[in-house]
Amino acid sequence: MPISKFIMENSIVKLVDLSHRYSVQWAIKDINLDIKKNGIYGLLGANGAGKSTIMNIMCGVLRQTGGDVFIRGISMLNCPIEAKRFLGFLPQKPPVLNELTVGEFLNYAANLRLMDSKNIPDAVTEVMERVGIGHFRNRLIGNLSGGYQQRVGIAQAIIHKPDLVVLDEPTNGLDPNQILEVRNLIREIAEERTVILSTHILQEVQALCDHIWMINHGDVVFSGSIRDFDNYIIPESLLITMIGAPSIEELKSIPGVIEATELGSYRYKVKFESAQEATERIVEMSVAKGWRLTEIIQEKNSLEAIFTELSNKSNL
Repeated sequence: MPISKFIMENSIVKLVDLSHRYSVQWAIKDINLDIKKNGIYGLLGANGAGKSTIMNIMCGVLRQTGGDVFIRGISMLNCPIEAKRFLGFLPQKPPVLNELTVGEFLNYAANLRLMDSKNIPDAVTEVMERVGIGHFRNRLIGNLSGGYQQRVGIAQAIIHKPDLVVLDEPTNGLDPNQILEVRNLIREIAEERTVILSTHILQEVQALCDHIWMINHGDVVFSGSIRDFDNYIIPESLLITMIGAPSIEELKSIPGVIEATELGSYRYKVKFESAQEATERIVEMSVAKGWRLTEIIQEKNSLEAIFTELSNKSNL
């Protein structure tokens, strides 16, 4: 059945039965996504899950095996040049030219986007100020830090003011300060347009995204808001070591503790509702009952554990 043109035009981006195969291995299979409003949308998955394949097809870098991508109702498969006018793309490695200055490269990028030549000088100045690189206009890109090269990469993706901005692992390889700066920049961009970003870092989508698609082995195993996603996050754990070991029943009776497991060698794993409450109560009980607590470590969620939980639920 043909897809309604009206429905397509009301979508910023729509993926329909998108599939791709490398040799005999399917990288993604029958992916269907639809975005109708601005915000930050996250593709979350481990390395090799299929995120970059989806993004490369979405942006016309890779020709898919099956299905199609529509940007503002325009088929990327049939009308790639027209569709690309509405999007900007930052691959994992910023597509910058080290031998050019920042200003020269952004002028070059604007011409690649087929912008009107009379508008390019102002567009270059505006986007440099927007991403905080105006003072580097005449600096060679090769002499910039990784964080500033990433900003140049983001600048080339938004210089033509597209409706859709696609960012593949935008904070990969950056130090903690640079990560915070790039996150703030992404939030600012999303105030005016739609942003899709991919990441394998759970905290990244929790910090940035309004909506999440979790990809595992080329399939969408979760689609929903960040609030919906939080319901699937497996409770974090405390790894504790106590020489005067209590019984499992005593640990389970502590307020805030959901489950307790003995690991051997005086070590226990404790799942909790609130990290602060469970930690405080365990310390208090250890002192009161002489459990001789020697170590307490908070164990973080892992993507693998969440994938397993989601896969189990989907098979019920």
